[in-house]
Amino acid sequence: MKKFALIGAAGYIAPRHMKAIKETGNELIAALDPFDSVGIIDSYFPDADFFIEPERFDRHLDKLRKSGARKVDYVSICSPNYLHDAHIRLALRNDAHAICEKPLLLNPWNLKGLEDIEKETGKKIYNILQLRHHPSIIELKKKFKAEHSGKVHDIELSYITSRGKWYHYSWKGDVKKSGGVVTNIGIHFFDMLSWIFGEMKESHVHLLNENKASGLLQLEKANVKWFLSIDRDDLPQKAIGNEQTTFRSIKIDDREIEFSGGFTDLHTVSYQQIIDGKGYGISEARNSIEIAHKIRNQIPGAAGERHSFLK
Repeated sequence: MKKFALIGAAGYIAPRHMKAIKETGNELIAALDPFDSVGIIDSYFPDADFFIEPERFDRHLDKLRKSGARKVDYVSICSPNYLHDAHIRLALRNDAHAICEKPLLLNPWNLKGLEDIEKETGKKIYNILQLRHHPSIIELKKKFKAEHSGKVHDIELSYITSRGKWYHYSWKGDVKKSGGVVTNIGIHFFDMLSWIFGEMKESHVHLLNENKASGLLQLEKANVKWFLSIDRDDLPQKAIGNEQTTFRSIKIDDREIEFSGGFTDLHTVSYQQIIDGKGYGISEARNSIEIAHKIRNQIPGAAGERHSFLK
């Protein structure tokens, strides 16, 4: 049984991490969040120690480390994006591996610093890239890996996930803290597509604001027209008719790829892979970080074919 600590216990994604720790047969012994609305812990680990000050949490981990028997093996990081770098470093300084939500970092030039601290401490930094564990995505990668035609595929990615007014008052609405919609909701898909179709060759941005973004991403083996939005008014009629608040679609060469289900247990699969020594680290996270960073710092223009939602 491995011992875990968790940073960001009151956040949206934290219950998936608690569930994954529980379902892989391990123990959460300490959690941190400046907000104390963390009753969800009782559903998984009611005996976990809880802290609202990072200084006291850090001291607690240090004391556990020095005690030997109760030392934390992994620190799970579910904090706001801009704090990931600092919290990863906190984990490794306490002789624990880090398991971090996406994005690992906002700026690609900071990856070198994380590689250095890995070498210094001998501990690993893992990134949750759960779409790589989705059965449909795995089959898709196998299919295109076996392909030797040299064809560059045409892809249209559409992802709309409705958010209310609260979004813009939270850290997620601050592009300096979250990376905006491109990073906050898009990085999952940029990672998945670059994993299958190769590294970024070129990027064109057609629309970029606080609610939505769209552009053309040219990968080694695919041209991806992408559209991301948190605006419910962008939902297509079929989603509205089904009373859906989220719409996701990927078309490859005009063929719809179905992967709307099967997301529930992907964090548990990710955790098991990490514990088995097969998790995704800094090198695997790099592509999507570089893509998202480039896109959010581009000035929208007219070059490149546009997504059908813009037409």
